[in-house]
Amino acid sequence: MRILAIDTATEACSVSLGIGDRQLDRYVELERGHAEHLLPMVQELLAEGGVTLKSLDAIAFGRGPGGFTGVRLAASVVQGLAFGSGIGVVPVSDLAAIAERVWTDRPALERVLIVNDARMREVYWCAFRRDAIPVSLGPELVGPESTVEMPEPGASWLAAGRGLRAWPALADRCRAAGAEILPDLLPRAAEVLTLARHEVAAGRILKPADALPVYVRDNVAEVPS
Repeated sequence: MRILAIDTATEACSVSLGIGDRQLDRYVELERGHAEHLLPMVQELLAEGGVTLKSLDAIAFGRGPGGFTGVRLAASVVQGLAFGSGIGVVPVSDLAAIAERVWTDRPALERVLIVNDARMREVYWCAFRRDAIPVSLGPELVGPESTVEMPEPGASWLAAGRGLRAWPALADRCRAAGAEILPDLLPRAAEVLTLARHEVAAGRILKPADALPVYVRDNVAEVPS
């Protein structure tokens, strides 16, 4: 199985290439300039892996929620690459990608709450349970940090994501509810690739025209924080 994965939904810009059991990764955090870095990173990994776009089984991308510009960039780049190469696409939730990153190191956890900074004094959030892949316990939501719901009492759980760093009061509320906090995690193409492998194996590959971003927020215009 050969899959290329990209993610630009946050300040992280990352690309991963899976060739069977082999995986190549590139990751950099940027305040801006994702568009200038993304395609060179893709070309570098393809060259290092010795493969072409047309030899891939699919291209996966972090479809959001995240920054409007970054999510739109990933979708448009994937559409262009997939159309030109005649291959399908796999959209992956960026919140689920962070949850997968947590469970890679903490497989015994029962629940993970992911909270990402949405700017405009809001956060994106969703809770997940563990199966073969993270399974959402509800819809991905956006709203003030006060609207974030804690998982049920008694479950072993952890809260992760940059929304916890942006809103210390929310991090304190999670700690008070018994959670460990990982406030620095961002989605990465590495976990987008992991989740995409399951989708490709199940035959859930979309046409390039269906490589659509998921904004969650109705008003997608960004303003400075």
